[in-house]
Amino acid sequence: MLSARLRRQSAQALWHAVMLALGMAWLVPFVWVVWTAFRPKGAALGSGWTWEWTLDNFTAVWHTAPFAQYYLNTLLITGGVLTVQLVSLTLAAYAFARVRFFGRDTLFMLFLVQIMVPPDVLIFSNYRVLQELGLLDTKLGIMLPYFASAFGIFLLRQSFKQLPRELDEAARVEGCSRLRALWQIYVPLSRPVYVSFAIVSVSYHWNNFLWPLIVTNSADNRPLTVGLALFAKSTESGGQWAEVSAATLLVAAPMMLGFLLFQRQFVSSFMHSGIKG
Repeated sequence: MLSARLRRQSAQALWHAVMLALGMAWLVPFVWVVWTAFRPKGAALGSGWTWEWTLDNFTAVWHTAPFAQYYLNTLLITGGVLTVQLVSLTLAAYAFARVRFFGRDTLFMLFLVQIMVPPDVLIFSNYRVLQELGLLDTKLGIMLPYFASAFGIFLLRQSFKQLPRELDEAARVEGCSRLRALWQIYVPLSRPVYVSFAIVSVSYHWNNFLWPLIVTNSADNRPLTVGLALFAKSTESGGQWAEVSAATLLVAAPMMLGFLLFQRQFVSSFMHSGIKG
């Protein structure tokens, strides 16, 4: 019995050691980026060790490329997509969970099939649609394919179905319409699911790169990810890794700070919504 306990503790300690090693390996590139971003250009790639640090790299990056415009574009795109998604998935999830209509289950299965289709497969067809609508190189063109989320509809539908039907009956007795019951009963009770989906949506669209790269041609509509890639490849930056690291930190910093400040709320929302990851 003691031997089995020792083996179990040894296996647990080994597992923790492996996880710690993997975590440290993941941190190495991040630590290097942070260290290089705050070092002078001459010392960034030098072999010597110095404690010099500077903010000149961030100043140079901010004035070399229109990162202020990139930030504004990213905030507008991310916020616009999330706002429309919350409205569309709320109405669709309620319809699939509580409204009976012909072909409801079949239509919901089609939504589930869409989850299994990689977004990159639809790039060409979406591009042709935007070209015909004249929405290329616009913020609306970047946002339009993401206004509906099959994953969000599935997630919220499962949450709505878990709520007791007695709430609907009580609402109808009080004279509430379906929409009023939706906004005053279902939405508040599903708050953890909304928070979880908002985290997934914001992080995805903040880091989305391929679709905005294909659709946009001007700095007025490019998000941060595309702006960072073009800055890293520009002749001005070249092999100046200090400035490239500073630009990378500018792009990643808002998401990292948001997670550090609201880590407890993030974990709590995922636990209540049932998302594993």
